[in-house]
Amino acid sequence: MTTYQDTPLFGGALVCDLPKRFADVSRLREVPDNQEVYIDKEGFSSIIIEINERVGDEGSTPEIDGRALTTHLEEVVGEDIEGLKVWNTTPTQFSKLDSTPANPCASRAHSEDIPAYTLIATLSPHTSTEAESGAPQAKAAPDFTAIILTLVRLERERTDILITVNVPHIRGEYDEDDVDLELGKQGQLIGDAVDYASHIWETFKVRDWGLFKEV
Repeated sequence: MTTYQDTPLFGGALVCDLPKRFADVSRLREVPDNQEVYIDKEGFSSIIIEINERVGDEGSTPEIDGRALTTHLEEVVGEDIEGLKVWNTTPTQFSKLDSTPANPCASRAHSEDIPAYTLIATLSPHTSTEAESGAPQAKAAPDFTAIILTLVRLERERTDILITVNVPHIRGEYDEDDVDLELGKQGQLIGDAVDYASHIWETFKVRDWGLFKEV
């Protein structure tokens, strides 16, 4: 069973529960200022919390936010988009994400009023001449990587928060018979990743809204 711990992010401006066995990558190497990156010390999964400039049209509708989610996903995937398959997209509720109003006399925006969406996708590697030749780096490549991507839309702050759980599936490290997303079989690794994401949705808080003016 996964143990979680309260984890400060961006100098404590944000906080959420992350798996205790995940390590802060910034202690090992430099990461962009707008990202917090954690990796599984016992596996290959990673969690990235990223603050980006808001994309898309003004306002929030499923159509506007859906296009924004697609834009961010394409940026995450980059040139590998041909191997991408999105399996589902759902609205997401953050339990403790309350927005501080710009006007002190105005009402606070509660969690249910802040649009958020999560998708599950898989990314398969390109089949290249190098891969076909059996090069060492090709042998180490995952069969596919599962992506659980959550987008939080903060319109007043002109900010999109991305929370991405990346789950490489490397042959020999997972049970292939347990994974068939067309049949709804997620397998252990994806199931764990969804649990990580769920804990983030339940515990994610903003302690300092001034963060979004700085990043």
